[in-house]
Amino acid sequence: MQAQYSYQAVLSASERIQWRVEDLIGGERRLDFSRPFLPETLARTEALDWLTPAERLTLNQIRGHGYLYVFGLVEEFILPFVLDHARPQLQADDYRVRALLRFASEEAKHIHLFKCFRAAFQADFGTPCEVIGPPQEIARAVLAHHPLAVALVILQIEWMTQAHYVESVQDNADLDPQFTSLLRHHWMEEAQHAKLDTLMVEALAQTCRPYELERAFADYGKIGALLDGGLQQQVAFDLAAFERASGRRLTDPERERLGAVQRQAVRYTFLGSGMTHANFLATVEALNPAARAHIESITPQFC
Repeated sequence: MQAQYSYQAVLSASERIQWRVEDLIGGERRLDFSRPFLPETLARTEALDWLTPAERLTLNQIRGHGYLYVFGLVEEFILPFVLDHARPQLQADDYRVRALLRFASEEAKHIHLFKCFRAAFQADFGTPCEVIGPPQEIARAVLAHHPLAVALVILQIEWMTQAHYVESVQDNADLDPQFTSLLRHHWMEEAQHAKLDTLMVEALAQTCRPYELERAFADYGKIGALLDGGLQQQVAFDLAAFERASGRRLTDPERERLGAVQRQAVRYTFLGSGMTHANFLATVEALNPAARAHIESITPQFC
């Protein structure tokens, strides 16, 4: 594989981005619960036309809460993975070391940001919303797999983040500006992380023999299944929170329909939208064209 990016260029771009968690949330910077948090492409609440507009708004905001919580959760395994990748390189290329350490530092900042968001949401929303976890246990389960598999999952997530913001958020004036601000600042740094993780995937792949590549892609599928299971549980938590917050007791057919729509929505949000990203697929194809063909063959069930 031939690198598309360089550690020096990514580091330079990253150093031009400066923001603090304290400047984005807290104090007078409050969420606006009169407006949706997530774009419809991710929330998929409008199709639930048997709910009232106020109920669809409540569900959208619950989904927004889960969206940023899950981002924080996945960054709980990205952070130690990047540090583990950087550690053997400490005496190597200086730009590489600095770029990877900055990557890790920014992921730690994102975890902090999303914890602050969750505290702000819980303080003002008025209804408790359960979440999957604990994050450390999920991180442990993910990191038990082949390092290249973990790097591929992270790469999928990084490109997914780019697609969400660019395609559905940045020009959407209907969303809560405070929530949009969190997504924008997250996206700014993740744009560099996607490039760094591409370099990490390339470096890890160079050390793999053909049978190891096969194991890595098999493990990539296992991690995807693990995350998918967690997402389905998060939908169940979100539906319970919706009933508490809205005061609406769903009938069994309503609960099944709402659950089916939202299960597919979270699958697309966190799996399908990344699996279909052109840059992710290009990296996979460079490693193993058959793996790309397989991913594309199963993508429809996640979209």
